[in-house]
Amino acid sequence: MNVIRYKHLFLGFSGVLVIVSIAVLVLWGLRPGIDFTGGSFMEAEFSGDRPAIEEIRAALDPLDIGTIILQPTGNAGVILRFRHVDEQMHQEILQALKAMPGNDKGIAEKRFDAIGPTIGAELRARALWAIALTIAVIVLYVAWAFRRISKPVASWKYGAVTIVALVHDLAVPAGAFAAFGHFWGTEIDVLFITALLTILGFSVHDTIVVFDRIRENLRKLRKGESYAETVNRSINETFVRSVLTSCTVLLVLAIVFFLGGASTRDFTLALIIGITMGTYSSIFVASPLLVLWEDLTKKR
Repeated sequence: MNVIRYKHLFLGFSGVLVIVSIAVLVLWGLRPGIDFTGGSFMEAEFSGDRPAIEEIRAALDPLDIGTIILQPTGNAGVILRFRHVDEQMHQEILQALKAMPGNDKGIAEKRFDAIGPTIGAELRARALWAIALTIAVIVLYVAWAFRRISKPVASWKYGAVTIVALVHDLAVPAGAFAAFGHFWGTEIDVLFITALLTILGFSVHDTIVVFDRIRENLRKLRKGESYAETVNRSINETFVRSVLTSCTVLLVLAIVFFLGGASTRDFTLALIIGITMGTYSSIFVASPLLVLWEDLTKKR
């Protein structure tokens, strides 16, 4: 497989993905959940048939808890999002749900979280710092790990290319969730940030596997082999490993996505999108970008 020959095609496709993702982010933005804005999250399941959403809303209206976002889940479950409430109001909400007409079999609360606005703002700031710090540490590590490579591509360029690949791997799932939020009201929470950090780790691991093979092959350079040919050989030598590893992870994530609970579905979906993009970027973006950079340097 000659990846380098079609590098412009692969890099062009990635560029379009990133541009579209950034455009969606700028246009619609991400919808922050209660983890970042403050509020309450409740997941409950009715023992019998789930009442209509409007009936649930009508039962809670007398409590005066403001705007309530209701989302059906499973056969008899419901997810409720509303303003921050104390424990007393929390119990009153539960009693109102239990007292609904026709709900003779009761209701089971599966999850309840309440986060104040101050804590939400602090979490948002820490999430951004966590992502920035992780990227910085990754770039420094790559630059250090490949410090002895100076020809034909300087070691710092491996770190720079890693940044581009990481931006690609973060922009696409972020853009996807901005679209999900616009069309289906999907919100991001701390689990989404955890997913992004996991994607960063997985992506850089996959990229370093290819880069490390390039480093080994440069030490044992074949006679008359160009840098582009060495990179392409390195990609082919690691291609099967990268794809099989990713497919194994994606298979597990797919099972969790379809069989897991609603509370982890968005987290799993973010991982599926990000790991898919991370695998693609390590093979079709990072290494071809090194060759393209070298080609442009030669032309000067």
